[in-house]
Amino acid sequence: MTNAEVLNQIKGGLIVSCQALSTEPLYDSYIMSKMAWAAYLGGAVGIRANTVVDIKAIKEKVNLPIIGIIKEEYPDSRVYITPTIKEVDALVDAGCEIIAVDATKRIRPGGIGFEEFFTEVRKKYPNQLFMADTSCFEEGKKAEELGCDLIGTTMSGYTPYTKERSLPDFELIKKYSTQLNSPVIAEGGIWSPEELKKVYECGAFSAVVGTAITRPMDITKRFVKALEEKS
Repeated sequence: MTNAEVLNQIKGGLIVSCQALSTEPLYDSYIMSKMAWAAYLGGAVGIRANTVVDIKAIKEKVNLPIIGIIKEEYPDSRVYITPTIKEVDALVDAGCEIIAVDATKRIRPGGIGFEEFFTEVRKKYPNQLFMADTSCFEEGKKAEELGCDLIGTTMSGYTPYTKERSLPDFELIKKYSTQLNSPVIAEGGIWSPEELKKVYECGAFSAVVGTAITRPMDITKRFVKALEEKS
C-alpha cells in the first residue's frame, strides 16, 4: 500500500488494538494474531500492535494496515512507547505501515526531548508514516510542526499534567481537528459504540479501540465493579 492508500483505508473506520502485557493471560503472539483476525472479520480497518513478534504473526493472518509500537522501559525515562531510534528501526524492518511514537514533552532515554528524537527519525525515514501519541494540544502542535503524519490522543490522562482529563478526551479531539491540519486519531478510553460515534462527531479522522474489545480481564473487572457498586 502507498501512504495515501493506507490513510484512505483507515479513514472513518475502526482500528482495533490487539495487545497483551506479559502479566496477562492472553500474552502470546498466536493469540494476538487470532484476535486481529477476529477484528478483521468484524470489520476493523486497521490493527494497532506491540512488539515485532506480534506484528509479524498478525501480518500472516490479516492484510490490514498496522500501527506498530514497541513498549520498552528504560531506567532513565518514563517514556515507553517506541522510545528510541532502536525501536523505530525494528518496526520499519517489520514492515509497519504506520509507526506510533510517544510524542509527549517528557524526557526520553538518554536525556533527549521529542524534538531531537523525531528530527533524527524523520531524517532517517522520510517516507514512513508516523503517528504521534500525545496528551495535550501543545504536544500535538509540536508533533505536526516536526512532521508527524497523524496526531493521536493516546496519552491524554496518562501524563502527570493530564491525569485529571476525562476520557475519551472529546475536547482535545475537537481542538486538534479544528486547529491542526493533520489527521486526528482518537484513542484512549473509548468503551462504547456511542463514544466511538461521538469522537467522529468531534472531528476524528480515525479511531482506535483496544481494551473494550481485546482485553477480557479488564472487561470482566468493569462488569464486576458495576456489581460491587450496586451492592
